[in-house]
Amino acid sequence: MTPQKLEGMTLGKYQLREQLGHGGMASVYRAYHPQLDRFVAVKTLRGELVDDPEFLARFQREAKIVAALRHANIVQVFDADGQDGIYYMVMELLEGDTLKARLSDYRARGETMPLGEVVRVMLDVLDGLAYAHSESMIHRDIKPANIMLTKRGQAVITDFGIAQMIGATRYTMSGALMGTLNYMAPEQGMQNQSDARSDLYSLGIVLYEMLTGKPPFDADTPLAILMKHVNEPLPLPSLTEAQVPVTFEKVLLKVLSKSPDDRYQTAEEMAQAIRTASEEAGVQLPDRISLPLSFSVAAAAEPISVISGTARENLTNTDFAKDQTDAELGKKVAAAGVVAGAAANQSDGAATTPASQTNEINWGALIKKYGLITLGFFGIIIGANLMFMAAVAFTGDLGIFVYGWPLQVFVFALALAFVLFATRWLWMIVPTSAVLISGVLLSYYWFTGSWGNWTLWMLTGPVVLGSLIVTIVLYLVNRPLASRVAYYTGLVLIVLTGTAVFAGTMYLLTNPDLMQSTQFGQMIDQTIQRSLDQGLKNIPNLPDIPALKDILTPTP
Repeated sequence: MTPQKLEGMTLGKYQLREQLGHGGMASVYRAYHPQLDRFVAVKTLRGELVDDPEFLARFQREAKIVAALRHANIVQVFDADGQDGIYYMVMELLEGDTLKARLSDYRARGETMPLGEVVRVMLDVLDGLAYAHSESMIHRDIKPANIMLTKRGQAVITDFGIAQMIGATRYTMSGALMGTLNYMAPEQGMQNQSDARSDLYSLGIVLYEMLTGKPPFDADTPLAILMKHVNEPLPLPSLTEAQVPVTFEKVLLKVLSKSPDDRYQTAEEMAQAIRTASEEAGVQLPDRISLPLSFSVAAAAEPISVISGTARENLTNTDFAKDQTDAELGKKVAAAGVVAGAAANQSDGAATTPASQTNEINWGALIKKYGLITLGFFGIIIGANLMFMAAVAFTGDLGIFVYGWPLQVFVFALALAFVLFATRWLWMIVPTSAVLISGVLLSYYWFTGSWGNWTLWMLTGPVVLGSLIVTIVLYLVNRPLASRVAYYTGLVLIVLTGTAVFAGTMYLLTNPDLMQSTQFGQMIDQTIQRSLDQGLKNIPNLPDIPALKDILTPTP
């Protein structure tokens, strides 16, 4: 059995210096090759995992395949051998950190990974997977701990071949279910069958975690996690606290379908979908992945149990760290009373149902989201009127309320534009456009006094009808594009109407005589005077108090 630590030993040509990490299947050491004068990473496999009599043949076969892989997004394997019962692989030593460590740092800061970084990581990993799959190599254990973010600004896949060496789908013994259940495809967990689409499912879980900050399925036991992957619908990212674009949610719903046939069939297809989603969401793609946020460690190709980052000690919930590759999942699931084949047969109906058809609604998150939007809607209206009241208190003139009431129409349009922006629901553009065009026309009539020119109101019909037609067409043709149009249209209208409200308020405050000099202002004055005159006539026995008459009687 391999000792836990081998520092100071020499394996073949390699002098082991210090341990960089260890996990469920292997330990990783920094090692020195004196003849070539370079440092490498040496991965030693756990001794209890190599007791299978057929292991040596598998090890040699898979090591040869992995060493033949040549791709910028797959860690390079230089050598593989055994010595005194210790089997090891020699790989390039990468400087950087794992995606797992990067996500933990974001999590400690209360943030999620920027969308541009997410897309860059995904495209790099998919590029590596596409190449590996074309060489008939399946990873079987894609997870954040097996994705390195290097100082060269690349995402590199590690740990290719280890799962195959310990127990491949084609060569596994009974019960040799292995992997990390938080990221494992249903067919891999229930039937121990995996192909390229299983790798894509696991990468989809990684994408979900990068976008929301946590994997979609978690539980206290391996069996419970596995059953969630098989039976439970995908929790919609849009109903979490994270702001996930609808276009990326569409990608997740497809790649995380229960049935492999409903997923993307190739890594190239998924990469193209992510590029499209990125373009539709207006995501700016960086040329390279940024350096770590606040830490820099030298990590080997597969530090599968390294939880690094300076913010690690700030985490109060470390459930996300429970993603060690478990080489004995089969035994644990069996101990829970589950027979993989029987369970797979019983769950055929659920396993073949696309996730997009069985989504549950998170009512708590939904109420919270739209409650905040409603609060924002009324907050804008109340806030604008508080601004008007502050202006009245400062100037001592109520004219902005009496004569400048068209500003209230723009305030209402501003609140509707906010709802359009926040909900990304393009149907909101119909009432928003109707109120906004009304505000423009009322302002025109206010300045010119052309209240008899009703022909201009005919513009309202085409504007509202046009927005309705555009909305219907976009929802029928391209719903993600409709969401994007709603988002940016709402943003533009917020800026325009907000500017109009502020500029109009400042204009009226700096030109107080203008409000009463316009035809509309004179009409209001005349209306108030007539009302007061009529009211005084209807009051019998009005006391002859000069002060009272001075207050109630308008000045001629």
